[in-house]
Amino acid sequence: MTGYSQSIEDYLEALYVIGLDQKVVRVKDVAQSLGVTRPSVVAAVKILSEKGLVEQEKYGHIELTAKGEAVAKEIYARHQMLYAFFSEILGLDPDVAEQDACRVEHDLSPEARERLMKMVEFIRSCREDQVQFLERFNRFVQTGERGFCRGCPVTTD
Repeated sequence: MTGYSQSIEDYLEALYVIGLDQKVVRVKDVAQSLGVTRPSVVAAVKILSEKGLVEQEKYGHIELTAKGEAVAKEIYARHQMLYAFFSEILGLDPDVAEQDACRVEHDLSPEARERLMKMVEFIRSCREDQVQFLERFNRFVQTGERGFCRGCPVTTD
């Protein structure tokens, strides 16, 4: 966790993601991205500026400071990892995976976050034939069938 509120993290992540696609980030871009009003963005930018995370000239575009960018990158990486876990490993629909990543990204302990990151990294580094347990897991999710794993007891619940 970054030590910032969920709202602050959401604004930082939005600023970072918008900045990846556009040269300049404006208040209206952030408002549209987060589904909030422009006055809400202005208030948030003031708080972010006071914390040394952004710079904005009066009515100008918003820029992350070096500190703000470092925090935003961490938040974005956490979000991407959770999305990967939910979509690639649990096999959730991309929209559901995105929504769930947004919901839980702020509340995980550093230990759980690190373990999930390692799991995603590990599975991504395996050859396809080495990750057969994911296919078996998906089959179990779809059918409830348990007897197809080597060493798994066949049970009839």
